[in-house]
Amino acid sequence: MSSMALLHKSHVLKKQMFTRSYSATLGLNPAHLQMLAKYAKRGGLAIFGAVAFAGAAAACEGAVSADELQLAVPHWPWKHTEYFRSHDHASLRRGFQVYKEVCQACHSMQYTSWRHHIDVTHTEAEVKEMAAEYMYMEMNDDGDMVERPGQPSDRLPSPYANDIKARMANNGAAPPDLTMISLAREGGEDYLFSLLMGYEPVPAGQKKPEEGQAYNPYIHDGYLAMAQQIYNETVDYEDGTIPYASQIAKDVSEYYAWAADPFIDERKLWGIKALTTSFALGTMFYLFKRQKLTHLGSMQTHHVVKSAK
Repeated sequence: MSSMALLHKSHVLKKQMFTRSYSATLGLNPAHLQMLAKYAKRGGLAIFGAVAFAGAAAACEGAVSADELQLAVPHWPWKHTEYFRSHDHASLRRGFQVYKEVCQACHSMQYTSWRHHIDVTHTEAEVKEMAAEYMYMEMNDDGDMVERPGQPSDRLPSPYANDIKARMANNGAAPPDLTMISLAREGGEDYLFSLLMGYEPVPAGQKKPEEGQAYNPYIHDGYLAMAQQIYNETVDYEDGTIPYASQIAKDVSEYYAWAADPFIDERKLWGIKALTTSFALGTMFYLFKRQKLTHLGSMQTHHVVKSAK
């Protein structure tokens, strides 16, 4: 038998011993472990991938409860996530309308100001008119707290005076502030859209929700204290867009993505300007170098050594 054949046979024996020892340790069938290693090898993980997967399976002790699962969030084709695309401002305006008519009853956006909407979702006159619809407390010159109409510099009002009242009105769970919700949740607007559209009846084998809870597979444990809010024709869009449930969820999700970073479009614009300017200056410098400095590369220098007298 050749040396290569002996080496291969030794490798096979070591692999079998390794598989049997780990399968005995993890309490798995060696054939199952070899099958896992075969599929893991395609990804470059070989035995390490099989052992890691088998270890995770052994940690579950052979039982996985449906109550512990959370559905993976799909990726949706958002245009504003592309480098050279901005937010759909018509969609942002509709999303603000959804927040104002549906979400604002329970959720606050205390880190977003009215002025952020100027020339983005509404004109300056419209923003001033909307802000004036709410009354804000302010201290006057005498030190007394008085009410005044809202101004564009004010933050969006909260539906509750404090967190205690918010919990009392929502079965002990205070609704989260939605200003940074797109950044605070893994998946961003993909997660928000999937969550809003993911309500469904409780599947067979799943525990019944408690009072005030709803089933949604996109949230951990499958239950949350917010009932389904988005249906067809939940709102009547001002611009005449047909208010399908998916359209409403898309608009409000994109609005929350913008609210978490309201200056992203401006930064993209400045980035495009910087790239354009850099390209123009680089081209001018290259042409200048080719025209004015090329002769320096072909210049010959002669040194004349004077003879000593």
